[in-house]
Amino acid sequence: MEVKRHLFFLLICIVTAPAILAGQMAPGAPGAIPTWTPGSKDAVGTATSTDSHVWFTLQGGILTEVYYPRLDTADVHALEFAVSNGKTVWIESKDLLHSLSSIDENALAYRQISSDPAGHFQITKTYATDSHRDALLIDVAFSGSPAYSLYVLYDPSLNNCGFGDTGYIEGDALVAEKHGVASALVSSNRFTQMANGFAGTSDGYTDLLLHHQIAWAYARAENGNVIQAAKLEGAHFTLALGFGTTSASAVASAHASLKSGFSSISAEYAEGWHEYAHSLRHVDERYAGQFRRAAMTLKAHEDKTFRGAMIASMSIPWGFAVKADTPGVGGYHLIWARDLYEVATAMLVAGDRAAAERALDYLFNVQQEPDGSFPQNSWLDGKPYLTALQMDEVSYPMILAWQLGKNDAETWQRHLRPEAEFVVLHGPATQQERWEEVPGYSPSTIAAEIAGLVCAADIARKNAANDEADRYLRTADDWAGNLENWMVTKTGHLGGPLGSQGYYIRIDNNTDPNDGDQLDVHNGGGTWDERDVVDAGFLELVRLGIRPADDPAIERSVKVIDSMIRVQTPNGPGFRRYNHDGYGETLFGGPWLGQGVGRIWPIFTGERGEYEVARGRDATIYLDAMLNFANSGGMIPEQVWDQANPTESRFAFGSGTGSATPLAWSMAQFIRLVVCIEEKRIIEQPAIVADHFLKQTSQKTSPSEATAIKR
Repeated sequence: MEVKRHLFFLLICIVTAPAILAGQMAPGAPGAIPTWTPGSKDAVGTATSTDSHVWFTLQGGILTEVYYPRLDTADVHALEFAVSNGKTVWIESKDLLHSLSSIDENALAYRQISSDPAGHFQITKTYATDSHRDALLIDVAFSGSPAYSLYVLYDPSLNNCGFGDTGYIEGDALVAEKHGVASALVSSNRFTQMANGFAGTSDGYTDLLLHHQIAWAYARAENGNVIQAAKLEGAHFTLALGFGTTSASAVASAHASLKSGFSSISAEYAEGWHEYAHSLRHVDERYAGQFRRAAMTLKAHEDKTFRGAMIASMSIPWGFAVKADTPGVGGYHLIWARDLYEVATAMLVAGDRAAAERALDYLFNVQQEPDGSFPQNSWLDGKPYLTALQMDEVSYPMILAWQLGKNDAETWQRHLRPEAEFVVLHGPATQQERWEEVPGYSPSTIAAEIAGLVCAADIARKNAANDEADRYLRTADDWAGNLENWMVTKTGHLGGPLGSQGYYIRIDNNTDPNDGDQLDVHNGGGTWDERDVVDAGFLELVRLGIRPADDPAIERSVKVIDSMIRVQTPNGPGFRRYNHDGYGETLFGGPWLGQGVGRIWPIFTGERGEYEVARGRDATIYLDAMLNFANSGGMIPEQVWDQANPTESRFAFGSGTGSATPLAWSMAQFIRLVVCIEEKRIIEQPAIVADHFLKQTSQKTSPSEATAIKR
């Protein structure tokens, strides 16, 4: 039926095309079901000014999601170009060759070049957001003979949804609006022809592919998946994409930015980033460029309304397979307390203490629940998105507060005390561990809980709350004393002889790591004996100062994960989240839709590097690997392809997949590892925790043996 409907509209259009007037309504509503774009972004950008509320992403040679007025609200699916010579049509995203380059090592400034494979024409685009207005400018240069016509194809998806938009022509602007938000697209050379239509039925793509030109200038398309198109003239021009709460404000923003000119706006855009880049810590020149790029990218991930709210990523993993027909898709443009802690600690060591302090303020004043806990994740206004209880997320703000010296009476009474009480009451088991999948006793989660309680105890004592301080320390000591009992198996099947000596498992459901309980990993990875599923989460015990790096159980567990989840890529060593992970592309590279194969995560390369630093060894190979995992825009991905064999998706062994790029956590981990290596210590380790656990342990006795003696 759907195919017949599309054919019907195409037939009507072909038969009646000469008689259609420019003022007519576009047929074919609501159009094809919309989706988002690939999560593997090549670059992201925004002005440093908080007066600008526009963020952009680049992927596959084109402009993809644009966010306005907040970082949890996408308003654009894509903007790209098409070329026609009257006989053939080239769609930029599908038919041209693409390259991306950074044009300023101290700014999030990028140039995309799309080229005809035969060399007949080339499209060069440079991007900048207006520092004072809600507008994005694109400087466009088109090289080709007069026989080639250039068109722009703009797909708005206002208010985080591809349905329900209305598009129309207002003067020289293509305007789209829906429910209190609008966009306006204008050109410095003015459009010679404009059209509005519905995706897959009456849009510019359909028009061009059928007629090699925009044959019908429909003036309006109401309440659907709208696509706007225009014909362009000239070899060099500027496009302005303005946003506002009304069509008038969007048009005004676009025109005002266009009047200021790309040269002026891009110079101010760059100057803002230069000032920020120069404020950062200076590091080894080999890593300085990527260090600054990572810090700038993290700054770009901070919202400008809810200050301190730094989202996990300006992406929707495998977005091209995710429907955009409702506004409820959060993707990774949400706040996880865990990710925000990771980012805040990186900003702190990078030299941006103010960003870390804003992050803590956001956690306490926006996201924290009345009972002291934190949601699994939330929209920027603090409204929970997913609702599972993850105890590491409840614990990290206590650690961050201690690191920032936030020990005043109000913070203690209103935020830290309720948080610590919640951890004591509900820990150490968690409803979900840090991979948001299964309940139980997790080494990484319990490490955060223990460290959080020790930090809270120190702040409690500074506020004369000695009873609470003693209780938090007793709880932390009790949990630390049971780490091996709860999570180190001595009947495991991995690591040969190490199985009987003991290694940490990923998670234990009931404090008996030897009972062989069946673990469903909950992401399409299947059900396995819990003793046969391992991850590197136990390294958090070292990072946070609870166990020394040479602890025997830690060392044995490192050998086990090296044999099970370490992968050597052309770009350096990488690690999976855990063996049997199903969260990743399918076997042949298709998007994860509930089943797949977990790939390599750069954050684990960084975590392993921090462990090597704690061990007193050279961690350069891990830092170099993270550097090499970055793409041409300097973005470090969530996941990296783990196979040498080619796939239809054309992923490269040791380079990013389609999940999410950049991942803020990955960028943060790179920053921390650079500084850890330079200072030869775990830079973000809370000293109060290390002093409590490591200095009290005899150098001749392992922590587990010392605990056994005490007990």
